[in-house]
Amino acid sequence: MTDGETSRNFITDIIDEHNASGHFKGRVHTRFPPEPNGYLHIGHAKSICLNFGIAEQYGGLCNLRFDDTNPAKEEQEYIEAIIEDVRWLGYDWDDRLYFASDYFDELYEMAVELIRIGRAYVDELTPDEIRAYRGTLTKPGIESLYRNRPVEENLALFEKMRAGGFKAGEAVLRAKIDMSSGNINMRDPVMYRILDAAHPRTGNKWKIYPMYDFAHGQSDSIEGITHSICTLEYEDHRPLYDWYLDNIEIFHPQQIEFARLNLSHTVLSKRKLIRLVQEGQVRGWDDPRMPTISGLRRRGYTPEAIREFCEDIGLGKVKGVVALHKLEYHLRQHLNKTANRVMAVINPLKLVIENYPDDLVEEMDAVNNPEDESAGTRLVPFSKVLYIERDDFMEDPPRKFFRLAPGREVRLRYAYFITCTDVIKDDRGEIIELRCRYDPATRGGSAPDGRRVKATLHWVSAQHAIEAEARLYDTLFTVEHPDSDRDTDFTEFINPDSLKVVDPIYVEPHLRKARAGDRFQFERLAYFVVDEDTTAEKLVFNRTVTLRDQWRKAQKKAARAPRKRQRKAKPAR
Repeated sequence: MTDGETSRNFITDIIDEHNASGHFKGRVHTRFPPEPNGYLHIGHAKSICLNFGIAEQYGGLCNLRFDDTNPAKEEQEYIEAIIEDVRWLGYDWDDRLYFASDYFDELYEMAVELIRIGRAYVDELTPDEIRAYRGTLTKPGIESLYRNRPVEENLALFEKMRAGGFKAGEAVLRAKIDMSSGNINMRDPVMYRILDAAHPRTGNKWKIYPMYDFAHGQSDSIEGITHSICTLEYEDHRPLYDWYLDNIEIFHPQQIEFARLNLSHTVLSKRKLIRLVQEGQVRGWDDPRMPTISGLRRRGYTPEAIREFCEDIGLGKVKGVVALHKLEYHLRQHLNKTANRVMAVINPLKLVIENYPDDLVEEMDAVNNPEDESAGTRLVPFSKVLYIERDDFMEDPPRKFFRLAPGREVRLRYAYFITCTDVIKDDRGEIIELRCRYDPATRGGSAPDGRRVKATLHWVSAQHAIEAEARLYDTLFTVEHPDSDRDTDFTEFINPDSLKVVDPIYVEPHLRKARAGDRFQFERLAYFVVDEDTTAEKLVFNRTVTLRDQWRKAQKKAARAPRKRQRKAKPAR
């Protein structure tokens, strides 16, 4: 939420109704319950902002709780990364950091209670048989032959499961609900399975672990959660959430579902993100091409931009895909206000000012951020030999090219007017150097006689420039919906040009003191961030986002193409 604003959506409408009726006695207590089997991504950011934001909006509380019910897939690395990501986004849970494993003893007793009242049983069908007996969306399930065991036998068998008397897959504990239910989740779902894996927090104490659906609602209840906010795929699980709480007869939170975030030109399936990492398609979970929060942070995204994006896209109950340019829009908006400007040349072309004194070095006053007067100014050295962008010169320019060309005058930012007088080429005919003359009367970038130029170029002094490396990132996938084609593996759409390394680039000496995480606008080029690979000897910059929306420009061009073809088509005879 933005400062001073109150966000309204269908979830706040539900909470308002609860508060008006006295339900939950006016309390609002939410939770963010990640599973520590991977890194958080931009979709999780939406849930984080929602859960913590709702609590803040109503003066309530929000817990951070790890759903650590599957030790075979969970790692301490993921727990630490999740904690860092949530804090980086700007949220705090005070002393309310919990784990589902904190409640293993209580959950076990709840399962025993369901057995005692005849609503749970130990099933010895094989996993394949359980799947086959479950039925389909159009065909009811079949009851297990173990479904009607006596209570005492089920209690003994469940204790045997706990003691390690069964191997994995030989027995499970199931809820006894309705095998003919139209909701497959209610067809005697598995509550506990056997896992022969040590748990990071409970060690070898347990041989059985609760399923998410069993641990979820009861953990909410134990913590006093009032509103259990989930993504839409759990809507069909809500009757089961309610059934467990009602049958165990404990405090009953309200589960509310919203549509999860899907973002164009990426994948947000944790299974697919794990594949990208394990197959070496990316350099790790924090690769700047990844949609993970750690990847976005390394690319130069700000928590403010992500929070504004999550607020802007709002909440709904209908699945959809949000265009990547919307996320980039909020990033540009924030960086435009906060990122200091510097000059850097990525594709250098040498420029010599012939009438400039050989040994003279001037310091030009440059504005750090025109959007923030408090950012002040800096001094940038100017000398006879400079680097400019190769794209800023054309020997035979088209009509609408206003930058440097033979005989043309342009402005060097913060410095002088210059005119190109000669072009130096190598034996292959490649341009390697420009010769120019400057007008000493135009210091600071304006002419006393009032004449104007149509282009202003950035530059760095060759004598003072620092060599650095630039990593130019693009989208990881070439198509908007890389995981929507059932016949083609999503990795087939990986963009071969998603990373281009340029080394060296030249940056002004002001950046010598830059540190990992510092964000800048390279004037006329893009926003960049100093990467953590930076050393005392070498600066490394990641391109965060271009200055202009390249996607919308491409979309407009694509939309115009059919109309152009139509105009060019010859009329039928």
